[in-house]
Parts: sequence; structure tokens; C-alpha cells
Amino acid sequence: MDIQKMHDKPPYGMIAILFIGTFVAFLNNTLLNVALPTIMTEFNVKPNEVQWLSTGYMLVNGIMIPASAFFVQKFTNRKLFLTAMALFSLGTLLAIITPTFGLLIAARMIQASGSAMMVPLLMNIMLTAFPIERRGAAMGMFGLVMFAAPAIGPTLSGWVIEHYSWRTLFVIVLPVAIMTLIYAFFKLRNITPNRDVKLDILSLALSSVGFGGLLYGFSSAGDKGWTAPIVYGTILIGAIALIALIIRQLRMDDPMLDFRIYKYPMFALASVISIVLSVAMFSAMILTPLYVQNVRGISPFEAGILMLPGAVVMGLMSPITGRLFDKYGARTMAIMGLSITIITTFYLSKLGLESGYYYIMMLYTVRMFGISLVSMPIMTNGMNQLPMISNPHGTAMNNTLQQVSGAIGTAILLTIMTKRMESSGTDLAAKAAASGDMPTTNEGLALFQQEIAKAAMLDGVNFAFFISMLVAVVALLLTFFVKRVVPPKNDRSFAELKESKE
Repeated sequence: MDIQKMHDKPPYGMIAILFIGTFVAFLNNTLLNVALPTIMTEFNVKPNEVQWLSTGYMLVNGIMIPASAFFVQKFTNRKLFLTAMALFSLGTLLAIITPTFGLLIAARMIQASGSAMMVPLLMNIMLTAFPIERRGAAMGMFGLVMFAAPAIGPTLSGWVIEHYSWRTLFVIVLPVAIMTLIYAFFKLRNITPNRDVKLDILSLALSSVGFGGLLYGFSSAGDKGWTAPIVYGTILIGAIALIALIIRQLRMDDPMLDFRIYKYPMFALASVISIVLSVAMFSAMILTPLYVQNVRGISPFEAGILMLPGAVVMGLMSPITGRLFDKYGARTMAIMGLSITIITTFYLSKLGLESGYYYIMMLYTVRMFGISLVSMPIMTNGMNQLPMISNPHGTAMNNTLQQVSGAIGTAILLTIMTKRMESSGTDLAAKAAASGDMPTTNEGLALFQQEIAKAAMLDGVNFAFFISMLVAVVALLLTFFVKRVVPPKNDRSFAELKESKE
């Protein structure tokens, strides 16, 4: 395909198909979280068992996304999208009709095997379809899907669960997925270049064990504790497998996941900033609902409503941010965005027992506005430095690191919050006992313990937000080293490279 001709007139209709497919896949990531207690009751399973509906989905993503560089290079984008959307639709249908909990977990994993391919595929198509000077606006539209869909999920889910069965969540998704699949069958064409690459089975195994082990270990730490053998054992095995994977990839002429892309300084810097930013962003998505529900006693649905304006602002800002990036570059955008993020996180670390609902909503929304100014510009600037032949590896690496860093950062910040809660609760109880303020009746003692627990959690949440602010400060300092990328003039597609060799 003529790259210049495509740059002059990008295939917007085709990209719209991919956007819809990716949106429902992203929406599905968080749609089920609120429904877990209802599913637990219906199938009579324990909390650690029902959690596999989220953990299993995440693990399949952790295994599939690193291998996406191989799939994107080996297969045409049409064949890959149709296969991914068919798997996602099949998993969704199975989830609707499943009579057993085991089959529901299998259905979620089938869904995940399809959705894992959506983001790398869409990003590669957009990097191919748009010239570098227009990529910011294009990636901004991608950000609309990436940030809005997962955040809308819990709010939509909360409303559905209050009025209908949890299966309705999948009933809503299935028609959209099937219509997208049918439309793609007739309208989707191939635009990304392909190569005859071979899949190295050992690399795939090391990648699965490495990223899967780290994701599972860190995600389980909050529930099982860091001293649980399953937690530190899987983290250790994952780390060893990941080191072995990196060594093997560096020695291969045609690696499954090319770590040599880190020789490009702006891509490497963008990866580090994105990792730090993921930790800061995901922490607020966990800490804010904890504070709102456990300290303030607000219902889960109202907690979802509180976070919704932040999601909407982030989604709406993504296209605008993309155009601003094309005009001003990543560093200016990132410095502004991270400054806003740091200030709002500082105020979130000063919340009280009576902080107003709309005050918290305002802080969270402005914080998400700040993050929206950073994430896509930094990622796009890094990707712009890679030659086209390395785009599949860059997108696979970015998406994998975002998942892993989000899981690791959330686990660490939740641990920090828990430890602070424990020490704060002990101190408050000791001070009350020393001052003679302890109630004497059972009812009074129960109320007193509840107040101590609330105050301790508030202190834990505030301290975790303070650490999150320091993490954002690290990202801001790194941003001053960002330079605007000028792409290499001799960058060519796989097809052009192949022709030149022949």
C-alpha cells in the first residue's frame, strides 16, 4: 500500500470500527467489578474464588499483550481483528448463558484473549495511517477510548446491578460486539505491513511466566499479604523468568519482544514516565472509592458517580490534548499536567472526616484533567522516535508495562495505606486509653472502635495519597529531560524494506 497516499487520506471509517471494538473491550475490563458480590452469592463461591473473574482476565492480558508484537507482524490487521472480535463475542455469549462458575471464568478468559489484541492492533494501525505531525490528534482520539471506557464501567455496572441481573452487563455488550464484527467483515481492509516472523515458543513461555507471575503476585498482595508464599513466590518466579526473557531477546536476531528499542532515548524516557504516571493514576482510582465508601459511608453507586466527571473530562480532553501536542510538543503539556496532578494530589492527602462530596469530586476531576495532559503526549512522543518496523514492539512494550506498573503501584500503595492504618489505629487507641476517654458500655465501646477505625483509615488514605504525590514529583522531574522527536527521514515500512532487499 502507498504510505504517502494513506497519510494524505487516512482510513477514518476503518479506524472507527476498531475504536468501537476497543471501546467495548475496555469497558468490559471494569464492568464486572461491582457485580462480584452478587455473583459470589448466586454461585455460592468464596471471595478469593470470585476474584478470579478479574484476576483471570488480567492474567490472560498479561500473557497475550507481550506476544502482540508477533501477531501484529505475522498476521494481517483484518484477520487479527476479526479473530479477536470473534473470541470476545464468544466469551461474552458464554458468560450470558453459563450455568456454572467455572464456565464463567472460562468465558472471561476467552473474552480477554480477544480484547488483549485490540489495543496493540489499533495503535499500530494509527501509527501507520497518520503522518508523524498528525499523530498527536489521532492518539488523542485513542485516549478518549482508553480512559473513558474503563472509568464509565463501574458507574454503569452499579446502576445495572441495582435494577437487573449481572448477566445484563454482558447482554449490553454482546450486540455491539456482534455488529462491530459483522461490519468489520465487510469493510475492514489491510493497511499494516507484515513479515514472515517465527514464534519462539521458549520466549512466549518466559513472557507468560514472567509478566503473568508479576501481575498475579503484586495483584494478590493486597488480599493475601506480602508474606504469603503464593505472593512472594510468584513475584520471584516472574522476575527470574523476565530476566531470562530479556537476555534471550537481546541475543536473538528476530526477537518476539525487542528490548533493543530502549536504545532510543525518548522512547526509554517515555516508558519510565508512563510507568510512574500509571502508579499515580491507578492509585487514585483505588484510594478515592476506599475513602468515599469506608470513611464517608457513601454508597458504591454514588462513589461511581463521584468519579464519573473525572472520566468524562479525561475522555473529552484526549482529542484536544492530541492537537495541543502536535502544536506545542510533549514537554510543555507534561509539565502543566503533572503540576496540576501534584497540587490536587497534595489536597487529596489532606482530606478530613467531613470533607464535602462535591469538593472531593472537584479535586478528583481536576486531577484527571492534569493526567490527561501528560499520558498520551508522552507516549506518542516516545513512539515517534521508533522506526516503523519497531512500532509493534513499542506498542506491545507500552501496554504491557502499563498493566504491570499499575498492578505493582496499586499493591505497594495499598500496603503503605494498610500499614499506616494499623499503626495509626494502635496510636489512637493507646492515647484514648491513657487519657481515660475509653467508653465503659459495650455499645459505647463498639461506636468508639468504629470511630477509631474511620480515623485510622483516613490517616492511611491520606498518607498513601502523599506518597502518590511524591511519585508524581518524580515524573515531573523526568519530564524536563523530554525533547521533541524529529523522525528519521529514511524511515520505511516493512514492505518497502522488503522490496529494497529484493
